Amino acid sequence: MKKDIEFPKVVGVKVAIVKKINELNQEQWYAYLINTNDFGLDNVLITSQGYGEIEGEKRKTSTLRHLIEYVAPESHALIEPIDPVVFQLCSEYWVSYYIDRQIFDKKFIFLPETIIEDNLIEIKQLSLKGILHE
Repeated sequence: MKKDIEFPKVVGVKVAIVKKINELNQEQWYAYLINTNDFGLDNVLITSQGYGEIEGEKRKTSTLRHLIEYVAPESHALIEPIDPVVFQLCSEYWVSYYIDRQIFDKKFIFLPETIIEDNLIEIKQLSLKGILHE
């Protein structure tokens, strides 16, 4: 039964949406997984999707699945590029991973219209500005 399964608390794992300027001086946005722990994460599975309403019409993006075999301690990994058009929707990243033989998982949800210039902060792990979800 689901009630019998232990779900340990996720600590030290974050998702960030960051802005980079490429060599052509164009803005590009990316989602990153950040591991601030002093241990690595194994078999990280991330599903991402957007959902919500645009101009009163329900919208939903495709669900994307990403596998990152290992995220080293105190490091980060690129999840995916992200199109600013979807910033009008909820952007959900469901992260599952193993530490030893124990599974951990957490949903990180960026609410509509929160990924804007006024909300950007310096994310020291990436040396970039973005929105950080803990």
